[in-house]
Amino acid sequence: MDLFEYQARDLFEKHGVPVLAGAVATTPEEAEAAARSMGGKVVVKAQVKVGGRGKAGGVKLAENADDAREKAAAILGMDIKGHIVGKVMIAQAAPIEEEYYLAILLDRSNRTFLVMASVAGGMDIEQVAHETPEKLVKVPVNSNDGISKADALKIINDAKFPADIADQVAEALVLLWGVFVSEDATLVEVNPLVKTSDGRIIALDGKVTLDDNAGFRHPDHEALVDASATNALEAAAKEKDLNYVKLDGEVGIIGNGAGLVMSTLDVVAYAGEKFGGVKPANFLDIGGGASAQIMADGLSIILGDKDVKSVFVNVFGGITACDAVANGIVQALEILGDKATKPIVVRLDGNNVLEGRRILNDAAHPLIQQLDTMDGAAARAAELAAN
Repeated sequence: MDLFEYQARDLFEKHGVPVLAGAVATTPEEAEAAARSMGGKVVVKAQVKVGGRGKAGGVKLAENADDAREKAAAILGMDIKGHIVGKVMIAQAAPIEEEYYLAILLDRSNRTFLVMASVAGGMDIEQVAHETPEKLVKVPVNSNDGISKADALKIINDAKFPADIADQVAEALVLLWGVFVSEDATLVEVNPLVKTSDGRIIALDGKVTLDDNAGFRHPDHEALVDASATNALEAAAKEKDLNYVKLDGEVGIIGNGAGLVMSTLDVVAYAGEKFGGVKPANFLDIGGGASAQIMADGLSIILGDKDVKSVFVNVFGGITACDAVANGIVQALEILGDKATKPIVVRLDGNNVLEGRRILNDAAHPLIQQLDTMDGAAARAAELAAN
């Protein structure tokens, strides 16, 4: 889960990372009040989960509270790379002397954590890495050892930070490691980390990504979810612990195993080209040991999608036997009753396939069609969606 900047600022403050005063506003009047409480001169920042806000006009300096209201009115409602600005952060202004960069992230390719540090802050870090790679230091971090003050000082010195602020930056890095570990983050980034004219080091802008897999350890993270951007179907699926992603298509997909579901998406998209460009409507993996109830829950979610015109259930029975899947389909249709109006194409194979097919045949539900092959079932589901 990516956080808004104001949420990252609040997390930093919680863990002692030096930050300036900040508040969030959804109206120009709230922005004015927040600026007035901070003394007047502030920065008004669009809160969107995408880069390039400044270049798009989403970050503006306001000289006083009245100016903050006007700047907020101009930014709220803006479209920044497809993201509509619904709130702004009012941040206390600071006399900036230098800008730096610090980040801690999960390095998936090397299966470790990684610190990145640079004296060239305020720029896109990709640009720094490409044009002046010598200014970007990358240091792997052992998860068991973490980052001590001594480790941080070595990293900062290697990155050639000025000696007069090296100790402060190292302390900030140790505190950011605390944020990273304590909050189960996969990214903690500060760009820019600034030196003010009075010699202080402050995290002026923050970016944090939290690991959803660790959510059970952090009930307070639920309050950080952006409900306005959450798809209603995805939210309903999450409540049922379903691995579901909404897509822009017409054929609802259910499979067991991420690999099989991904293959099913490809096969449906390919088959759909013959029927006017029909595409998959979702990704839904019911897993390797799914019960009949999970199958029923998944089918209920997909049939509730107004974009879905047909459903393709593609299951290779392993731990999840085909008879359990068949019972789940029948159970879901019984629960939905007259609300189920969309054709369902089923392809079963593997463990207990004959029993699964028998269950569906005996049910004789008018919405269900069975096909033996994946390609044939995908083509039929695409055809039904197109018609």
